[in-house]
Amino acid sequence: QLQASGGGLVQAGGSLRLSCAASGITLHYYATGWFRQAPGKEREGVLCITSTGNSIYYTDSVKGRLTISRDSARNTVYLQMNSLIPEDTAVYYCAIHSTCMETLRSGRSWGQGTLVTVSS
Repeated sequence: QLQASGGGLVQAGGSLRLSCAASGITLHYYATGWFRQAPGKEREGVLCITSTGNSIYYTDSVKGRLTISRDSARNTVYLQMNSLIPEDTAVYYCAIHSTCMETLRSGRSWGQGTLVTVSS
């Protein structure tokens, strides 16, 4: 199971760090992706980290502002969000699969998301 946390209300230009904690799954064996769903919109892929630690952006809109990392000792993947803009407002989820492409196509172990609200 995966559990996303760390969301909240932040002003534009601010920062947040989201966590994706795993239980019963060893994250460094998988690719872990972050996804988001804004109100009234479809879910979209944001960023992924491969099992070997490489980052793959699913969308160019977050390049230069969002980064992904993994702490294997804590079995947790993080999404560092800087220079937030109102368009980043969404519920953020994490999911896993063997590769980042497969995670985007059919991610597994979706848990409850965490809400990020960016005020202008």
